[in-house]
Amino acid sequence: MKNLFEHTSAPWIRYSGYEYKTDSNGDLYITVSKGAKPEMYRPMQEAGRLVMDAVNVGLASMHKMPEEELKEAILSFVKKYGFLGFMTALPTTVDFITYKSVYLPKNHFIKEESLSTEDYLSYFYPFDKPDFRKSGIESGWSVTDREGIAITMAMGNAPQAVAMELQKGYAERYDWIVKEFTDLAFTFVTSFLYYTDYDKIDEQTRSLYRQGISAFGGISPTYRIALEKDAPIIVWDFHSLLVMVQMCFSFMLTDKDSDLRLCKHCNKAFVASRKGNEFCSPQCKNQYNVYKSRKKKKGNRSDN
Repeated sequence: MKNLFEHTSAPWIRYSGYEYKTDSNGDLYITVSKGAKPEMYRPMQEAGRLVMDAVNVGLASMHKMPEEELKEAILSFVKKYGFLGFMTALPTTVDFITYKSVYLPKNHFIKEESLSTEDYLSYFYPFDKPDFRKSGIESGWSVTDREGIAITMAMGNAPQAVAMELQKGYAERYDWIVKEFTDLAFTFVTSFLYYTDYDKIDEQTRSLYRQGISAFGGISPTYRIALEKDAPIIVWDFHSLLVMVQMCFSFMLTDKDSDLRLCKHCNKAFVASRKGNEFCSPQCKNQYNVYKSRKKKKGNRSDN
């Protein structure tokens, strides 16, 4: 994965604070906290940790973590990495603002195949509407605050929608984030169990696993070719954190040199430092052995 994504154009913005807020329809959103400051960073420098954190939040949801704890886990992820960028990840093109309408492939979140740009933007600006005007393919957008202007300039030649989803007024729905992370976790667990239990399950069960994992799919990032000193190179343009997570997860899952595992004790996903490692940490290994020892002693006393 390091070599494949060695050249990326993938800066992202995270703010110093986020909070929950409910809109007039009762939908729960994560928004940027008042007074929060933006910070630019490069997620690909910590891609492995990013993917594992997303998968583990999804695993927590699958394991029915109490709602308040799950909300805190989701908020902690967003504080660490920023928004996923659903707004640019869902349409058929990140340049949707230059079209008359927004066109959407089949997805879990918006049923319409197409809708007006204004209606689409309302999904992501439920509280503070952006100063956006559109007539046909012509559009205008104004940013007045200093930080918003700085973000727009920092995004350089990125499509306009990328800069828009990094502004303070942008928000993302809590249930959408939960669904996305749960899908990642389901795909990971399905793959892990398929190979771990392959000899223990029948062909019908294997077929169900294959059908389950085939439902996972993401939108590929765009790329371009740049001429370097020694040879041409591929430069990946990730225009949302979500696409980055999906793409890196897919390659980690299929990379024979990346040993993704599920901890035998805490059931968290981790990348094993050596083949056959069943625990994410020495602490989990020790706690598991203590648990097994106590269980064995209890069984012996019951037999006597």
